[in-house]
Amino acid sequence: MDKKKKIKIGAAVAGVVIIAAAAVVMSGGKKQAQPSGMMMGQQQAALPVVKAANPTTGDISLTTGLTGTVEPSDVVYVYAKASGDVTAVYVKAGDTVAAGDVLCEIDTQQVETALNSMESAEVNLTEAQSNLSRMQILYASGDLSEQEYEQYRNKATSAILQYEAAKLAYDKQVEYSRITAPIGGKIESCDIEVHDNISQSKQLCVIAGAGEKRVSFYVTERMMANLEVGDEMNITKNGMSYQAYISEISSMVDETTGLFKVKAELKDTDAIATGSTVKLNLVTEKTENAMLIPVDAIYYSGGVGYVYLYKEGKAVQVPIEVGIYDSEYAEVLSGISADDMVVSTWSSNLYEGASVKLKGEETKESGQNDKKPQDSAAPVPAAQ
Repeated sequence: MDKKKKIKIGAAVAGVVIIAAAAVVMSGGKKQAQPSGMMMGQQQAALPVVKAANPTTGDISLTTGLTGTVEPSDVVYVYAKASGDVTAVYVKAGDTVAAGDVLCEIDTQQVETALNSMESAEVNLTEAQSNLSRMQILYASGDLSEQEYEQYRNKATSAILQYEAAKLAYDKQVEYSRITAPIGGKIESCDIEVHDNISQSKQLCVIAGAGEKRVSFYVTERMMANLEVGDEMNITKNGMSYQAYISEISSMVDETTGLFKVKAELKDTDAIATGSTVKLNLVTEKTENAMLIPVDAIYYSGGVGYVYLYKEGKAVQVPIEVGIYDSEYAEVLSGISADDMVVSTWSSNLYEGASVKLKGEETKESGQNDKKPQDSAAPVPAAQ
């Protein structure tokens, strides 16, 4: 073999060695291991982990915020019973009066006339009674017939009736001219002054009784169906809370509002002014000893509610009838029983028949898989 051929063969061998060395460097100097077992096949998708529990038993109350007006429990509106000029006013708003106190006086221009009529009737009565006394003596002696005596007696009876009618008319005129308080309490308003000319049936004063106050408000027919006399409620005003209880529920629709008027008695509310507006929280719907599940466990399709039950590692879709609900729990009227395990965890992999794991089971399995096998004594290679 000549010298040139040897050089070419040597160069070719050197090139092969260089390529092999580059391959070793590119691979990190190690031979890549081939996957075995599950690593050689497609990894199985992890099963969704869900929480599930039996339905509970409890109560749900739904409240609605409303506004009401504070008014006295006993309130009397005093009106003029006859027209005339106001001659005196003895009270003003804020005053406290007792029953029978004179509030004002009105010149009805009928008192004097009524007084004259009563005095005239009194004179006629005195004369009729005097004549009857004289005729009674004559009748007893036989000098007066039965018929004549009966006429004198009828005149005396008629005079009595006329006097009583005249006195009643006078008393009424005095009452109309001297307005008195029908109850004791506080003068809430008094809109008259001296020299005012008032008409019959004009409102003169408003008297609030000295008792407790109450709040009136209006509700819809649906709200009213859940209210009862005696129900307690909470009233708030200027950050303060007060207790009240329903005392009256109207069964007739109010013509102005188209709603039903409700009244509730207040306690210890001297700090709240009559006529002020207060806030109240009213229980409008409630259920007791109901079957409850978390609101988050309920799904809807076409307006129909349904839940997923956990049964032997599967998710089973079941339609339910939902009652009232709050922010946490919902009432279930039908569809499931107290022994069912209701899934309360949302998952995109949750569907009818889906395989699922209960929360806690995967922890057990993970703990079992994490157990290390006993180390086997590997032989130590002998020193070369």
